[in-house]
Amino acid sequence: MFFDPAVLSVLDALFGGRIDGENLRRVARTLIDLDVLLGEPDGRKLVLSLVPNEKRTELEARVGRTITASPASEWTESQVRRLRDFFGLVEERILPPAVPPTETITPIYGLFDHQRNAVCRLAPLLDEDERRAVLHLPTGVGKTRTAMHVVADALRAHEPSVVVWLASGKELLEQAVVAFKEAWMHLGTRPLQIGTMWGDRMPDLDRFSDGFLAVGLAKGWAVISRTDPDWAVRLSQRVRLVVFDEAHQSIARTYRQVTEELTLDFRCALLGLTATPGRTWADIDEDGELAEFFAGNKVTLEVPGKNPIEYLIENGYLARPSFRTLLSRPGLAFSEREISRIAGGLDIPEEIVAALSMSEQYVAAVLDAIDELLGVGHNRVLVFAASVDHARILSAILVARDVRSNVVTGLTPVRAREHAIRTFRSDDEVPMVLVNFGVLTTGFDAPKASAVIIARPTRSLVLFSQMVGRAIRGPKAGGTETCEVVTVIDPSLPGFGDVAAAFLNWEDVWQ
Repeated sequence: MFFDPAVLSVLDALFGGRIDGENLRRVARTLIDLDVLLGEPDGRKLVLSLVPNEKRTELEARVGRTITASPASEWTESQVRRLRDFFGLVEERILPPAVPPTETITPIYGLFDHQRNAVCRLAPLLDEDERRAVLHLPTGVGKTRTAMHVVADALRAHEPSVVVWLASGKELLEQAVVAFKEAWMHLGTRPLQIGTMWGDRMPDLDRFSDGFLAVGLAKGWAVISRTDPDWAVRLSQRVRLVVFDEAHQSIARTYRQVTEELTLDFRCALLGLTATPGRTWADIDEDGELAEFFAGNKVTLEVPGKNPIEYLIENGYLARPSFRTLLSRPGLAFSEREISRIAGGLDIPEEIVAALSMSEQYVAAVLDAIDELLGVGHNRVLVFAASVDHARILSAILVARDVRSNVVTGLTPVRAREHAIRTFRSDDEVPMVLVNFGVLTTGFDAPKASAVIIARPTRSLVLFSQMVGRAIRGPKAGGTETCEVVTVIDPSLPGFGDVAAAFLNWEDVWQ
């Protein structure tokens, strides 16, 4: 009754003769759509004729009518729906999606307005004349993502070609490789090589002809000075763009040589990335040398209003920071010679910092600040310690006080460091404190950190800005609306204690 004779003939043949009842029932489950049959008068009449007498009464009560008195065609929509329910069929109404006449598509690897504007203004500077420029954006505003669009543009424009990304520190280099992989998946046009050259990693550079090469500055110089003095010169024939992350380091003698050799080809452009386009806060000659190295070309924020930082905070790109000074009185007396060294140097000598930080009063003041931040609801507190010993003792005391804490220094094994950072970045609601010395000022992204303690005295505005930047990502960048910065740094120094002032500190040398 349910099968076309032609279908039955095919089934009989495939089952080696007349198909038996058990196999016929199995086939029927796939070939017969009961939902369709119940919706059609003839099919419904056929199905109802097979309902056993003992089930008819139950069916009629469920449907609300007799199933034999009227023709099958006189069923209402409601009765058919109840009939389907009786047979255990779930009615699904799939409506075609409404297609509006106009809709918006959001790119997976897109840019904000101010980032797109920066990319557009960089293009002519990197294509003409000296082909050098610095991209100056505050930490947390997406320098790396913005730069990856420039990288992708260069690789699409030159085929085959190599883009070299220079940075110091494993974290910055790993961050760049991950960012490039994500960017090229959405912006790329062809398969590419990805090379990693830092630590014990050493790709075959003579075979590296088309792709993205991440080079550690220390590794690049070590290879030049020890094993292969011409590697950068040979590679330069294929390099069309060099990106120098944390560009304020680029005029150091050894790093400058690596950069100059990689950009020997007149077709190669040099892009510097920085949140602090100077090396000091007071030495205009040294900062001027950096500006000259990049041909005086700096692309920075162009946003409505006079204060770009305030615009970014008001629009959720940056967290609104509040600064306060850690009040501690270590009682440490400095000699006139030590005071002279502090006043004349770019930063405070390490032995003076170490002596200061390990005093009982100083350690107690930092611990009190941590307790206070946790007490007001900060779930992630990042502490920049003044030395390895300082970091270890702070973390040890926190653990003894049942505060979840890890310590990361340059001596921490790689696996332990990665575990500590991964835990700090996690969604775990338990409050955590990550104490570090010398390794997390750059290349470390922890948007959930809403408080920073800078327990490391410094006169370096560059270092200070990098430390503050670890907790300044706003909601649109996956961070927080506000952040708290507790510091032992003298807020009377130019730019210290004010993100906007730090951002604008070097404007005069780039004019």
